[in-house]
Amino acid sequence: MYKNQFKAWVLALMLSAGYSATSFAQDNLVNSLKLNASAKSKELYKFTDVINIENTSIKNQGSSGTCWSYSANSFIESEMMRMGKRPVEISQIYSARNAYVEKGKMYVKMHGAVTLGDGGAFHDVMNMYKKYGAVPQSVYSGLNYGTAANKFAEMAAVQEGILKAVVSNPNKKLTPNWEKAYTAAIDAYLGEVPKEFTWEGKTYTPETFAKEVVGINANDYVEIGSDMNYPLYEKFILLVPDNWGFDQVYNVQINELTDIIDHAVKKGFTVAWAGDVSEKYFSWKNGVAFVPEKEWDDMTTAEKDDMFNGPKPERKVTAEMRQEAFDNYTTTDDHGMHIVGISKDQKGREYYIIKNSWGTTNDYKGYMYMSKEFVKYKTTDIMIHKDGIPKDIAKKLSL
Repeated sequence: MYKNQFKAWVLALMLSAGYSATSFAQDNLVNSLKLNASAKSKELYKFTDVINIENTSIKNQGSSGTCWSYSANSFIESEMMRMGKRPVEISQIYSARNAYVEKGKMYVKMHGAVTLGDGGAFHDVMNMYKKYGAVPQSVYSGLNYGTAANKFAEMAAVQEGILKAVVSNPNKKLTPNWEKAYTAAIDAYLGEVPKEFTWEGKTYTPETFAKEVVGINANDYVEIGSDMNYPLYEKFILLVPDNWGFDQVYNVQINELTDIIDHAVKKGFTVAWAGDVSEKYFSWKNGVAFVPEKEWDDMTTAEKDDMFNGPKPERKVTAEMRQEAFDNYTTTDDHGMHIVGISKDQKGREYYIIKNSWGTTNDYKGYMYMSKEFVKYKTTDIMIHKDGIPKDIAKKLSL
């Protein structure tokens, strides 16, 4: 996820010291994006919402690379509302904790040849929901060692140390106890998961809470990407480091990515979005992301300073342009967020309303406006209820 030698050098130092690659990446990314900002941006952009789907409150993932869990659980909470249910804040760290257990098992099975760290994917949340159920955030916060927010670097280093010791196979044969030791280390930091709990006067297990309160069918959700290296409308393994489970996504044309999102949002479905947010033309502080006509290195200082001072012309993103960026590492799987609507600027250009999980410190109190060209360019994949897909595309996908 690093795009220059300095970042790679710093990352190497952090890894050598035993820190989590993903949580460091997340902190470094947020801090660097604070620099891409204009003091006048909110005055000079005038957004008018076209569709704004009900969603739950903005959260803050803290110093952890758990955006995938925060955004996917936010998505599930909106699904509860779409289904006429009263939403409950689902424990993001319960999903992440269970994924860390399963990732550790995969790491050992693969002799250490999969990614560690906090990172994950939307399907991890759905897979953990199917296997482990869900619990309210009030029941399992993951704040088990005195912090007010997630801070996972030490835990990640401990996880890595245990797993690397296991795959080094010092006994010449793995014992059946390593999984207990690994899980116990995670639970020492995040807390032991409840076998049953009381919520609003009724006793649940995680499985019964998922079935009776959350009530979604995890099999109804699909992930979709766009990659020229694979046949259209078939599944392929999304080759990004955080896809440690080697799950597959459906392949569509670049314009169909936004066609699907547009159709879904207009029908009342929200969309989980994963992609690259490390470009200079993504501003967390100003809450705007678009694709300027010029590359950053080709801009004058005045053009760079003016980037977020109101709407600017955009490049037309092509499939070839998108593919080149993915293949040369300028599009990476940096972040997951939640698309909850569509808005227009004063020139009539449409943007997606994006719910982030970095708190409420930006111009739009935790939300962002991402242009459709940016989404075409920088999306790695989306997750959506299959009923939110246009019928003609769903037919091509055999859904």
